[in-house]
Amino acid sequence: MNKILITGAAGFIGSQLAHALWQKGEQVTLLDNFSYGLEDNLIFEDHDFRQEIMRDDVCDRPMLDKLFARGQFDYVYHVAAITPLPDCQVDPGKAVEVNVAGTVNILEAARKYGAKKVIFASTSAVYENCTHFPTAEDDVERTTLVYSTCKYTAEQFCRAFSETYGLPVTVLRFANVYGPHIDCLRTQPPVAGYIIRELYYGRRPVMHSTGEQRRDFVYVEDLIDLAIRVQQGSSYDVINVSTNQTYSINQVYETIARIMGKEEILPERADSSHYWYRYPALYEGSYRISEEILDNEVNKHTECSNALAKKKYGWIPQTSLEDGLRATVEFSTRVLEKVAR
Repeated sequence: MNKILITGAAGFIGSQLAHALWQKGEQVTLLDNFSYGLEDNLIFEDHDFRQEIMRDDVCDRPMLDKLFARGQFDYVYHVAAITPLPDCQVDPGKAVEVNVAGTVNILEAARKYGAKKVIFASTSAVYENCTHFPTAEDDVERTTLVYSTCKYTAEQFCRAFSETYGLPVTVLRFANVYGPHIDCLRTQPPVAGYIIRELYYGRRPVMHSTGEQRRDFVYVEDLIDLAIRVQQGSSYDVINVSTNQTYSINQVYETIARIMGKEEILPERADSSHYWYRYPALYEGSYRISEEILDNEVNKHTECSNALAKKKYGWIPQTSLEDGLRATVEFSTRVLEKVAR
């Protein structure tokens, strides 16, 4: 039995990772400050983690020092982050504090107290300016937005700690993750969660641009399978967590609408320049967010090679988009019904 720490454990991915590891018989310690995490994510049919999770922050270094000294963790999954892109743009200082400095705090504690490995949750957003597809792990050109820049900077600290101290670290660059527990309630949810929410309430989702932009979508259970496999290895590596397939936003919309029996509701179309209209601060001030940057974010093509994950860890994603979206709709509908009550 391994002792495992999971940060961001009340979030979409962290909570399901915790449950999967618990089912394997591992001793899991859960940490989340509930800035974005939800208690409902911690409730599973066979276990309720709500009374076990620590409500603390990865920015609290003295707390982490005590936690690691006491826990003597074998593996650390660092999933905690500010992930909504516009939230990072609105408050870049906070984004750096959590997504970069918070990661450094975890790395230092893991180094000091001898964790066997740190697994860091990064993002395919670091490829936002890439034009070569499918993008491989060495294809990062540069980053532009605050979120992707923070994550790529945190990756560099992971590499630095590994090279300087010999701390084993695996960086997992998640493609567009979907599945049960996806956040459908926040101001700007992931696209699948947003579509489900709007259709549930009988509203026309606002879809930006043509909808023909294509993304690489990976189901959360497939992601967790790889996240557990990468406990192997004793050095530094970067791995894409992706299907190496793409679907258009229109295909995702049509599939969700059919599953929900809402095919008669057609989306509204909006210009990409209004993509983050729910965040007016980005459109104010002496220097406003670039329309070109917004257009790139809306219309970018995401297609990540998973050849390295297959070669190194024997990982092949198993879940079809149809099956994955059906499970996502079923879970999210229950969440929305509970909110409605």
